[in-house]
Amino acid sequence: MERTVGDDIGTKGCRMGGERHEPPPDGFGAELDQIDALNRLESPRPGPPEQEAPADATEEARARDSLLLSAGHALGDADSLDEALKLVAALYAPDFALDGQVVFSVAEANLVALGQFGFYPGGADRGFRMPMTTGYPAAEVARTGRSVYLASKEEYRRRFPATWHTSARENREAWAFVPLVTAGRVTGVWLTAFRAPVAFTASERALLNATGRMIAQVLERARASRAELELSRGLRRSMRTDGPALTGLSVATRYVPTGGGLMVGGDWYDSIDLPNGRLALVIGDVQGHDVHAAGLMAQLRTAVHAYAAEGHGPDAVLARASRFLTTLDEDRFATCLYIEADPSTGDLHIARAGHPHPVLRTPDGTCLIKHVSGGLPLGLMPGEEDYPVDIVRLHDDEVLMLCTDGLIENGGHDMYTGWVRVRDAFSPGPVEDLEGMADRLMASVLSPEPGAPEGDTGRDGDDIALLLVRRDPGRTRAEVSRRQLMLTVGQDQGEGLAEARAELKALLHDWARPDQVDTAVLLATELLGNVLVHTDQDGALNAYVTGETGQRRLLVEVMDRGDELPHQRTPGELASSGRGLMLLDILADQWGVRPEPEGKTAWFALTEASPADAGDTATA
Repeated sequence: MERTVGDDIGTKGCRMGGERHEPPPDGFGAELDQIDALNRLESPRPGPPEQEAPADATEEARARDSLLLSAGHALGDADSLDEALKLVAALYAPDFALDGQVVFSVAEANLVALGQFGFYPGGADRGFRMPMTTGYPAAEVARTGRSVYLASKEEYRRRFPATWHTSARENREAWAFVPLVTAGRVTGVWLTAFRAPVAFTASERALLNATGRMIAQVLERARASRAELELSRGLRRSMRTDGPALTGLSVATRYVPTGGGLMVGGDWYDSIDLPNGRLALVIGDVQGHDVHAAGLMAQLRTAVHAYAAEGHGPDAVLARASRFLTTLDEDRFATCLYIEADPSTGDLHIARAGHPHPVLRTPDGTCLIKHVSGGLPLGLMPGEEDYPVDIVRLHDDEVLMLCTDGLIENGGHDMYTGWVRVRDAFSPGPVEDLEGMADRLMASVLSPEPGAPEGDTGRDGDDIALLLVRRDPGRTRAEVSRRQLMLTVGQDQGEGLAEARAELKALLHDWARPDQVDTAVLLATELLGNVLVHTDQDGALNAYVTGETGQRRLLVEVMDRGDELPHQRTPGELASSGRGLMLLDILADQWGVRPEPEGKTAWFALTEASPADAGDTATA
């Protein structure tokens, strides 16, 4: 039965080839066990067939260069470390009897085995971890960045007495430990073991160093691929998969990456609850299918979300997003379709930037392309950001479909044949099953075409993003009780403030709580006064009362054309100004300031409280 050196380690020493050796120094027990486990395993594969050595040194060098060139081409396409180590094994020659390989990674002052070739599966690359302070050749290479060549067991014993006997197996006679360097930093170590002694001539060392550089590149590509995959998974998780909980509208979404090997590409969708009670629906597509496109998509999606949350209209959101994309990457553009939906009326305010038109499905299943005005893709021509807004009313049980071009063109279709396929999948089925509609649309694209090869899933084209929005029937929307007040106070109309206060009081004549009426009048006066005092613009006031008596909501908006946004301050006791936003923050149920395409709007909201609440407050 074959024995390995590590089998005889004990307190009285160890033997190899009949010789007695001293026990290892104290403190190396755990490290030696690790190395012994690494080297104990015999290679399960038979050795390469014996080959005839080259006739002279020149022929030998040429043969080795040829092997290296062939391996180099293959390593340039390798996607994994395991594949790379298998390719390197082809460098075997009778005088270069490469028998086993291990790649160590440097992580947190430890050596960790990442992969191996020539050992039993699960041996060298499972749980191997060694401190960098160990007297082991790979640890020295990681510390110093210099290769270690051990041409024989005797040299191994002389240079590394603490660990040599656990690695010096009878059927392995020479070892090389080569640093793996990335961006000037040692990130790993490549161990090669040989069945016969190797002189490690200058040409052989050059061969090993060149191969080590190629393995380092493969390792870096594998790490980058893992990072890209994690990035794309995170971006995909960040997309909302559930529809908004708004009365009157239902939303279904789907996303499927079909190319590039990532979990997400440049396509995206979003649904955003706006401060005015409306809903923003967005779908877009950044040029490209690589991780750069995914990164740009994430930034652009965040920017669109931020502009929408600030209260910009559809045209302003797209114009700002286009300028934002230009600052990020002048070589990429994106298409986008942005909708601001009013659940109470079904009105959709749509702006389009080079994106495919939406598709409207009527309650009887008829599908038609809804042509809307549009502008250039985002980031395509700086300074040409003009995005007209169309208004489309969505009626009960009508469904609007937004998608990226992958849904239409994947599978080799053009825009016409792809549209026919989408129409045939979109038309059937009950309108109540919005999720079923989305599933049918995706299946029509991802299912193999008739006559396609077995195993073909149709995922060989562009990514697909899909968003469906339906107006739900049986809801009380525009019929809800509503009052409205609109007026403008000019810079030269000093009496306008008094008139505005009187009209707002009249609008709230039957409000349950008189103190809330006083609060509304005070806050509206503050907002109008800020416009007249701090700008040279007129102030426009809009007030809306909606809901049933006892549960009504008051929304007051004051608009002006000034660009400067107000800022909350902390005035001193004797200050004569600076308290307007403080009052809003204390007295209003909700408030905010949003920029407009021209100017800004400051607003606040109050919810009607019952008279009993006033009594409780007074008692308290």
